[in-house]
Formats: sequence, structure tokens, C-alpha cells
Amino acid sequence: MTQIPAPRPTRFFLIRHAIVEPSARTVMYGDMDVAICALALVQDASAYQWLAARLPPGARWFTTPLSRTQATAAAIFAAGYPAAALEIEPRMVEQHLGEWQGITHEAFTARLTTPAHPFWPHGAEEKPPGGESLADVIGRVGPALDGMAADMPGQDVVIIAHGGSIRAAVAHALRLDAHQAFQLSVKNLSLTRLERVGGDWRVVSVNEEPPLTPA
Repeated sequence: MTQIPAPRPTRFFLIRHAIVEPSARTVMYGDMDVAICALALVQDASAYQWLAARLPPGARWFTTPLSRTQATAAAIFAAGYPAAALEIEPRMVEQHLGEWQGITHEAFTARLTTPAHPFWPHGAEEKPPGGESLADVIGRVGPALDGMAADMPGQDVVIIAHGGSIRAAVAHALRLDAHQAFQLSVKNLSLTRLERVGGDWRVVSVNEEPPLTPA
């Protein structure tokens, strides 16, 4: 009896963008379009080289509309990954913080209506005026991933995204709630891998970081 091979999974490689420039880090920037840090771009050369070697050849590449994701993709190409066309997926953008965007961390803390999460500046259910809660982000990222998997069966997909949207992606795959999603560590330039196998999601890794370079 001939055994039918299992279909190849659709593999997603999610990368959080590079750290942003220092002045942006003094405020709640959410989905504001802020630049990456020029100094860190040089200091993190080994991380870009690691990503360039770690990512599969021939993948389709997506970024969000924000320039920090596109600049991160360009740095990975410069580090050795063959340049690919960048496609934009707006549903993978960072959490929109509404009226909180652009305010200082001190002013932001004064506006909270619920206790902060143990690992995040605000609670998982906190919804800024005119903005999104993390549950809202999960609600848009999940259908985006399902749709991309349906449209690109068996392909490799690289997405340069954000801490919030990558947490949302893992939460969707594992059916976590927003509080649990905030317990996930997703560092800048880290790699998170998901696979869509038939109709199910599998989490391969979360927050992979480049090997430490010798001192």
C-alpha cells in the first residue's frame, strides 16, 4: 500500500524589528513610524548575519507599513541574505495606542485604569482611548496568519513585525488569552517560528536569539 506523503507545512519566520532610536524610547510610540537606532545597527552586525544565515532561502518576505520593519529587512539583506521583494501586511503592525501615543512613560502610567501586567507596563485588557487592547491585536493578527497560510500553502514566509503582533501570533497559534500573551518574551531581532500543518498551528520556537559572541 502506497503511503501518501503529508503535505509540506507553511512555515512562518517572525522577526521583531531592530531597536528604535533613543528619543522614541522615551515615549509610548505604539504604531508611530519611528526610526531604528543607527548605533545599534552597527553594534548588532552579528545578529543580522545570524538571521541572514538562519532564514530559509527563497522565502516570501513581508513587513508592516512602518519603516523600522523595512529597515530591519534591508539590514538582513545587507548581512548576506539574497535581497527579496518586500510585501506589506498592515494587519501585522504594532498595537495602536490611541491617545497614549507620543506621551511620556510617566504621563502614561498616570492614565492607567487597571493594574499593570507583571511583565508589561499596562494590563492585558487595558484599552487606550481611541486605540487597541492586546486582545484586539490578537483578533486581527490571527485571521491575517490564517489567510496567509491558506494563500501560500507549503511556502516559507518571513515577516518582520513587532513585539505586540508577534505575541499575538503565538497567542493565536496556542489559543492564549491576552494576559498569557504578555508573558511571552519577544526581544528585538529575535526569531519566532510557527507552522501551519493542515488546519492546525504548531509553535516551533519563540524568541530565538543569536549566539553570544565571545568577549
